[in-house]
Amino acid sequence: MSKTNDDNKTNNLTKILFIIYMIALFWIIIFKFDIPFSNLGYMRSINLIPFSESLIINDKLNFREMIMNAVIFLPLGIYLEILFKKYSTGRKIFFVFLISFICEVSQFILGVGASDITDIINNMIGGIIGIAIYKVIVKIIKNDVKAQKIINVIATIGTIFMTLLLIIITISNH
Repeated sequence: MSKTNDDNKTNNLTKILFIIYMIALFWIIIFKFDIPFSNLGYMRSINLIPFSESLIINDKLNFREMIMNAVIFLPLGIYLEILFKKYSTGRKIFFVFLISFICEVSQFILGVGASDITDIINNMIGGIIGIAIYKVIVKIIKNDVKAQKIINVIATIGTIFMTLLLIIITISNH
């Protein structure tokens, strides 16, 4: 098998995993695992003050939600580094912002959640960390193609587990 053919298969797998990730990301953030989307139009709020009362529970800042927002955007940064190598880091960070912004605006438009500037900040932190993680992996391995293959293996395993978890959550909620 030629190296180019192997590289194409690797890139195709990465693209498929990225599409699955994006679908899951929007389903989790916008629709909150809900099927058949019965909660549309019930909650609509905007918070433009970072780290304010929308994150305070029992007089304490809810770090769990902030961390989860960052973690869910980590893969986006990694995928952007792999799939958009020719773009600058600044452009990739802007893409993370854009996806996060679209999620928050969609929540408001559909009335399915609170649109919060803190979420955008934490999502961007997660995406930036993902970008950095991939750059570190490439420096350690010293081979971009091998790094991509390793990420694909981890992403495939993660995608399988995430899909099973989402199915279990969906079934247990209904």
